[in-house]
Amino acid sequence: MAKSGYSYLLGWKKSMDATKKRLIKWRKQHTVERIEKPTRLDRARRVGYKAKEGFVLARVKVRKGGRRRPAHHRGRKPSKAGLIHFTPGKSIQWVAEEKAQRKFSNLNVLNSYPVGEDGQYKWVEVVLVDPNHPNIINDPKINWICSPANRRRAFKGLTSAGKKSRGL
Repeated sequence: MAKSGYSYLLGWKKSMDATKKRLIKWRKQHTVERIEKPTRLDRARRVGYKAKEGFVLARVKVRKGGRRRPAHHRGRKPSKAGLIHFTPGKSIQWVAEEKAQRKFSNLNVLNSYPVGEDGQYKWVEVVLVDPNHPNIINDPKINWICSPANRRRAFKGLTSAGKKSRGL
């Protein structure tokens, strides 16, 4: 039985040296970085990416760990101030989608998938779609995203990461 092309892509992590070099390079980049090609083509295709005009990919860097609250500055014991041990209600992937949506406000977030992490950051690649592009408007499989109800989907929790965090 012949192997499909995607079976060769499953080793996207490759060796530790290649992964480590990639993360070092990503760490120096901006928080939201537009990219030309997906790091994980098989995963990108599964979440809806097509290699045609109107589709945009962005790699987003999000800090790991719990969230801190701003400190009170008067009249409380430090232990009672309630600054740490707050788990955010959103997943890191959902936060990454929102960051991409803020950066590319004219595009709609379609979906996302994780691509790497180190001790301090997680990286997520977000697939965005241009609802005003003729290729998207004329494609019956994706033109549902052009309707006004799907504008700014990431903030409404309508992506798969958002729905999962909302318990749907």
